[in-house]
Amino acid sequence: MNLIKNTLGCPILGPQSHRGTGWGIVCGSKRPLALAAALLFTLPFAKAQDFSSTTTHTIQLPENPARAAAQAALEARDYPKALKLLTPLAAANPGDAHLQYDLGSVQDVLDQSSPAEASYRAAINADQAFLEPHLALGLLLARAGRFDDARPELVAATKATGENLLKARAFRTLARLDEKSRPADARDELLEALKLSPETPEDTLLTAELAQSAGNGAKPAEAAYRRLLAQHPNDPQATAALAHLLVQEKRPDEAEALLNQSLTANPGDPVLTAQLASLLTQQGKTAQALPLVEDLHKAHPDNPEITHLLASLETQSGNFAAAEPLYAALSNAAPNDGTLADAHADALIHLKRYAEAEKILTHAVTTPITYPTKEDLAASAGHLAFAASSNNDPQGCLQALQLRATVLPSSPTTLFLAAISLDKLHRIKQAQQAYKDFLAASNGSLPDQEFEAQHRLIALQHMH
Repeated sequence: MNLIKNTLGCPILGPQSHRGTGWGIVCGSKRPLALAAALLFTLPFAKAQDFSSTTTHTIQLPENPARAAAQAALEARDYPKALKLLTPLAAANPGDAHLQYDLGSVQDVLDQSSPAEASYRAAINADQAFLEPHLALGLLLARAGRFDDARPELVAATKATGENLLKARAFRTLARLDEKSRPADARDELLEALKLSPETPEDTLLTAELAQSAGNGAKPAEAAYRRLLAQHPNDPQATAALAHLLVQEKRPDEAEALLNQSLTANPGDPVLTAQLASLLTQQGKTAQALPLVEDLHKAHPDNPEITHLLASLETQSGNFAAAEPLYAALSNAAPNDGTLADAHADALIHLKRYAEAEKILTHAVTTPITYPTKEDLAASAGHLAFAASSNNDPQGCLQALQLRATVLPSSPTTLFLAAISLDKLHRIKQAQQAYKDFLAASNGSLPDQEFEAQHRLIALQHMH
């Protein structure tokens, strides 16, 4: 008896192109889809429950009205009602492994992860040989990125007594966990899964990935992807994977044709669309990529990855008026992301809204933990110096340049900003030296600024 669906369920996509986005469930998720720069291969970490009326539920004996009502609620997919009924039943029967598992399953469906974990563990404590809670807990922990915690539960599921399809799912999940760090183990785990259940399209994808990671070259992987596409023409996942491989092999024209063909069969697919847009952008075809992403953004206005891709394309197109509100929305949603703040400020600078840009960057650089590297922080400080100088804030400009100098060497541009700021503050000797340093470093690369520097040096000679 089990509540676990005897399929792979709805898979999840891998890490997103923008850091910190984590794993997202494709089916029924409230989290955003990962897009073109994300890992394009699915992982079988989806929730395991199936409360359909064809499933035999675990709360059967002894029969009583409360258990009957709970089972009816499960079969009707009335999860809040089932939770209300199961909670007191589970509390009154802590040694009933099946009842604890049913409660955990409902909590899992309702995205109550911590209570679900506790209920699954209670089921395991009540019956160590019960396969389903080991598998469900392993999947829950894997979705949360707790892979080290997930592993022993999944291993236990492969050894417990139960349906072969469930054991196969545990092996497949282990294979995905081990794909990068333990590829030999992953191959063995996939083979064990195939002994227990028929090969799936996801298995073919994983086989191709493992072939690549084993150093066997691109040909075996490409052959596996094309075999899958022959069986399932225009399959989005296989198409995305093969296109990614073709780009790596420097065959962008083939990748573009493949993506266009699949999009004809799967219009509006977000992963394929984003991948094609990214490919076109890499080839300098921003004008072709932009309308694709604009349509994608209209269909998914709340997806941050799509919004970020559109903002980036608008920036590359020089359309900062369109990019600015997109970056503003992204930055407001992630106030601790320094790179988004910097991108927003950059758009404002191009729009000559210097005061707004200075305010944003001043706040951003005071919290350096929001930047992935110290070089990113220093670059942002350089942008702040330009915004402050343009906003007639010479002291703010010098402070920003001082911060930048702790990481990056001076450049002709930063030397010029320092010189004009010192000049505005009437620090004559320092300004004179700064202008001279700028002229020596620039050496003809910034003719307009060099002309101004030479003019100011002459003027400053008469101000002693």
